[in-house]
Amino acid sequence: MATPLNVFKTVTYDVTSSNAVVYTAPTGFTGIVLMAQAANVASTSTETISFSHFDTSATVETELLKNFVIPEADAASLLTGKLIIQSGDSVKAQASANSTFKLTLSVLESLDA
Repeated sequence: MATPLNVFKTVTYDVTSSNAVVYTAPTGFTGIVLMAQAANVASTSTETISFSHFDTSATVETELLKNFVIPEADAASLLTGKLIIQSGDSVKAQASANSTFKLTLSVLESLDA
């Protein structure tokens, strides 16, 4: 069976206080993050979230947002445009506290030529 050229995926993640990989573009594919939304599900406190791109080959992490404040029971878009994730590279997220953020990514995985 032929490999599809484009695959749409939804990635959901419960963000913790550890800086952790949320999504990695698979080998042979480029990931295009179309949307990244974080919802603060903490019931009584304003919390912060950090979101970054990780270039595996250069071992360089670039912050897209750092300690971004989102009030309780609110949500925010973490990107203002699309983000290209090359094969093997990742996006990471970290919250100020555990069990406070749910992250949703809409990703288009496109087969590399």
